[in-house]
Amino acid sequence: MKLSVSMTEREDVVIVTVAGEVDVYTAPQLRSVLEERAAADQTRIVVDLQGVGFLDSTGLGVLVGRLKAVRKLGGTLHVVCTDERILRLFAITGLDQVLPVHATVDEALASVDDDVQEPDLSD
Repeated sequence: MKLSVSMTEREDVVIVTVAGEVDVYTAPQLRSVLEERAAADQTRIVVDLQGVGFLDSTGLGVLVGRLKAVRKLGGTLHVVCTDERILRLFAITGLDQVLPVHATVDEALASVDDDVQEPDLSD
């Protein structure tokens, strides 16, 4: 299955809506979109996975990598997901402890302001 990635902006937050399967073949497409946002100094990001039917370890790696990158820039990355299989994957890997996961985009947007970090200037 192909991957579809689209973007909108609300309240100075980029919402990246993902649909399809995020796997070893399609994860680079998602990574590229998220890297472009950070390069454009858009570091307040919500990734909406509601349309994702499958997410493998490569997709998880993209989310974790982008979370670390935007936090270094003083930003934040939140995920929207209610799919039980994907949520179970987050729980098994412990990512639900470091990656904020929400049931709706509105819920994620409401918590983005609370999660903004100071930029890590140690590099």
